[in-house]
Amino acid sequence: MNVGFISLGCSKNLIDTEAAIGILKKHQYKIVNDAKEADIIIINTCGFIDSAKEEAINTILEMAEYKKNRCKYLIAMGCLVQRYKDELIKLLPEVDLFINLEEYDKIWEKIDDLVKRNKVKILETKKIPMLKQEEFLNRVITTGSNYAYLKIGEGCSNKCTYCAIPYIRGPFVSRTKEDILEEAQMLAKKGIKELIIIAQDTTKYGVDIYGECKLPELLQEISKIEEIKWIRFLYSYPEGITDELIEEVAKNKKIAKYFDIPIQHISNPILKKMNRRTSKEKIEELINKIRSKIPNVVLRTSLIVGFPGETKENFEELLQFVNDAKFDKLGVFQYSKEEGTPASRLPQQIHGNTKKARYNKIMLKQQAISKENLEKRIGKKYEVLVENMSFDNKYFIARTMQDAPEIDGVVYIKNENTKNIQLGEFKLVKVIGVNEYDLIAEFVENMEK
Repeated sequence: MNVGFISLGCSKNLIDTEAAIGILKKHQYKIVNDAKEADIIIINTCGFIDSAKEEAINTILEMAEYKKNRCKYLIAMGCLVQRYKDELIKLLPEVDLFINLEEYDKIWEKIDDLVKRNKVKILETKKIPMLKQEEFLNRVITTGSNYAYLKIGEGCSNKCTYCAIPYIRGPFVSRTKEDILEEAQMLAKKGIKELIIIAQDTTKYGVDIYGECKLPELLQEISKIEEIKWIRFLYSYPEGITDELIEEVAKNKKIAKYFDIPIQHISNPILKKMNRRTSKEKIEELINKIRSKIPNVVLRTSLIVGFPGETKENFEELLQFVNDAKFDKLGVFQYSKEEGTPASRLPQQIHGNTKKARYNKIMLKQQAISKENLEKRIGKKYEVLVENMSFDNKYFIARTMQDAPEIDGVVYIKNENTKNIQLGEFKLVKVIGVNEYDLIAEFVENMEK
């Protein structure tokens, strides 16, 4: 039978999808990219915020239309299912099977039961386990041949008041270092050039099983894999960024000089309401420390506007901070009221129009900051990974080590007088122009030119 997959949400969800694809391939199912050709369609859902939930429901309904033709079974898995399974069973009779997170280790048995006997086993376990090492090793990489995500932990124990992740995926659980390194070796043998280390909070890695954060040590070990050229880690909470971690990033040539630090806000009263374990003063101190220790470091952050009780003064403080801190990359979320979270019960919920206006103000401010930061790179030379071509073939599309795929800008390189340039190669370029978020460059022969 042919199986088609749709993966929604974050890169952590994508790894679960890749593992599921690997399981089905192992059992002789053919994976197809066109839903019209699929006998089974599996949707890995996201349930993080309202817009993600809406996208998941709409996708399920869209895929249900294929049951009028070839598709025999529609299956939903992931965070939305974990959170709302009972409601979804009533709401979406088009779905033949819902798979909880705690059932991932039985995913093949459940699908096999559905296909062969149209009968689904009810599993009694409620604990959400980590995927088996075998499933990580057999996952099918869907991000191409240049980079892959490497998940080092599951769940989250931070319990920020606005976030439902701990209730969906349980407390933070680290993978063993041996398992992670084995998977990293496997990815290297497949030709992957860049590893992107992810977890809900990467700075918590190892605390639960080793008694202390082992992220610096893990990064050092991964960097010893000869075939891996670039390493970056995402989702590093500010309170977990230690001097040891900063030092490892500073001295290790394979680690991107890049920190993704989701601070969410800067006003101390709002940080306290969010149950964030830091303060404005500590955040500012951390930013100054990283920039002093690592010249030309790239800083990325994410913010939430419109959190319950966010006053005009709180927001103006955040806006001024964005102006002063001049982050290279910055994303903003409008607060989403998630049922079951402490923040959903707070008074002074902010009107949607106010949230949108505050979102627009910060994004407009950041657009100018981004261009200002990028203009400082004009005339400089960078090694880039050439990944694609523009639709009109006028430009190669590449990334520097300072740009994460999917979320950051790219480098457009003029396709002029270029011979033997292959996608997937590392090349040297010189920046000759910018727009708000991207660089424009030309190929150069060497760094001295």
